[in-house]
Amino acid sequence: AVSACQKGGQWVRALQLFRQMADSSVERNTVSYSSAISACEQGDQWFSGLMLFDEMAHFHVEKNIITYIAAVRACGKGGHWEGALQLFREM
Repeated sequence: AVSACQKGGQWVRALQLFRQMADSSVERNTVSYSSAISACEQGDQWFSGLMLFDEMAHFHVEKNIITYIAAVRACGKGGHWEGALQLFREM
């Protein structure tokens, strides 16, 4: 559902659903995190996207190339080029 909302341009709803997953004890995985980070990019919320990216390590959720690209794009769209370059180096 998070991915469908994000792909449909409903980034606010995508982030709401993502947060509800945690509140409902639904496990969030790499796909749901990547979709939420992409939703942050769509909504010009690059800092929130980076927070979600960093949160993944805390909850032991594996990052993949899609996750990194979503975070890099969020940083780039927000003009945070230093963060985008740092993420690119980590890939």
